[in-house]
Amino acid sequence: MKRLVTVSVWMGLLATAWYIAPNQVRGQASDSRVSGNGKYRFRVMYTSSHLPEEAQKVLKAAHGGFAIDQRPGKGEIYFALPGAGIVQISSDLKSTKMLSTDPAMRDTNMHNALFWQGKDGTPFLTFPGNSVGKLFTTALDGKLVHTLNAPDGQTDMGHPLATNYYAGRGNFIPTDVEQLDGMFYVPTGYSNLDFVLTAKIKSTNPFAAEWHDLAFGGRGTGPGQLGTGHGITNPPGTKRIDVADRPNSEIDRYTRYGQYLSTLKMPLGSLPCDVQYLNNLAIVGALDGPDRSKGAPIYLFENDQLVSTVIAREDLGLPNFAHIHNAAIKEMNGKLYIIAQAWNPGDFAILEQVK
Repeated sequence: MKRLVTVSVWMGLLATAWYIAPNQVRGQASDSRVSGNGKYRFRVMYTSSHLPEEAQKVLKAAHGGFAIDQRPGKGEIYFALPGAGIVQISSDLKSTKMLSTDPAMRDTNMHNALFWQGKDGTPFLTFPGNSVGKLFTTALDGKLVHTLNAPDGQTDMGHPLATNYYAGRGNFIPTDVEQLDGMFYVPTGYSNLDFVLTAKIKSTNPFAAEWHDLAFGGRGTGPGQLGTGHGITNPPGTKRIDVADRPNSEIDRYTRYGQYLSTLKMPLGSLPCDVQYLNNLAIVGALDGPDRSKGAPIYLFENDQLVSTVIAREDLGLPNFAHIHNAAIKEMNGKLYIIAQAWNPGDFAILEQVK
């Protein structure tokens, strides 16, 4: 009788497991490990298997960043992978899909991503092609609507060093792009120039843009200078431009006219790649941290005060997250979520706040 009961229980457990499995979301993690501090602690929600198959095949080459549709009722997230194209993550984070992508973008690297709206509210995505020296702008369905080529060497860039650099055929390597009041702001930290350049958006229907005579920053360690100007951000509700100065472990802040304002210091030894804001929070993904044996950190600041450090590799068991190239944050149903991308090798994860 005891043997029959044991078999019956075992069969019941098997049936239960079979019933649960089909309802699990692809790529959803079940690990209970947590990383972070205070109320800003996170666990792994999705891993890279949550992405479309085409994206998974090329994920090791990931070297970009995320754009979030911030419009009310929206919230989709976009990024691009070389060899696959643009990936869209649904607003509830539960599904992902590939967007049809022009070969000019699909077959090269998009170093970051920007969501923005024209004066009439039309939404766009803009991607910096760092390997080909171009800015690509698309509709939300991925259709390419404009390509801004490198400065031609004949245009006044607004600073003699920048103007002469392109007149001498210096290379244009955009690392990110931001839009503010009809202007593109473009850091160039992978080149010897390391200025933030600007381009004026003349029209969005039809789309037209041209380089503008405003450039600021420049390579150096002094106030307002950049070591490697990497990510660039306009904090919502402001006219400010923030630039991640990677080797100097800081976020430099400027007016929209390029006048230096202040610096937000990162922990010494960290290499901040970008900064994104959500209300009074700022998230910074770092290529390296003070203790490189643990893997790179994701920092959370509240009112410019460091309040949480998330370590994806050591704490959350994500072995490819030795370096963080980009991290974005969004709020949904009272919880915070971090979308993170690793570099060299590339990887992807979504983290959920633990309450």
